[in-house]
Amino acid sequence: MAQITEAEEFFTKGLNELAAGHGLPALVNFEKALKIDHKPLYLSYIAYCTARERGQIGKAIELCEDAIKLEPENSILYLNLGKIYLHAGDREAAIRAFRAGLKHEMNREIINELIKLQTRKPPVIPFLSRNNPINKYLGIILTRLGLR
Repeated sequence: MAQITEAEEFFTKGLNELAAGHGLPALVNFEKALKIDHKPLYLSYIAYCTARERGQIGKAIELCEDAIKLEPENSILYLNLGKIYLHAGDREAAIRAFRAGLKHEMNREIINELIKLQTRKPPVIPFLSRNNPINKYLGIILTRLGLR
């Protein structure tokens, strides 16, 4: 059985803190993990927490891109970069980052982020709700005819 290193323990604590919504303690744990073992994954999470907790978007993007240069096949690094762009309000850059991550590896979290960002066309008849059957079926018919 493989032993968990001290760096991995700090990283896991950081992930748990982040999942609980505690960004600053997560950042501290990620920084401790990075001091012990300089892994691009740790750097990527530090970048995400830096953007989220400190609002240092430029620095966060730079850190995340450095991590990607070190390990370009890791889709989680692109996921974090995309989240940083979303935090900055740059939707298009976030979508590009997510898609770049999917080119390297199928990642369910990236797919979920892209689904959340999916744009929908306005309803065919604007004064009716989107869920109204008339709007729904008119939209389907017009899309199939290539008119929408």
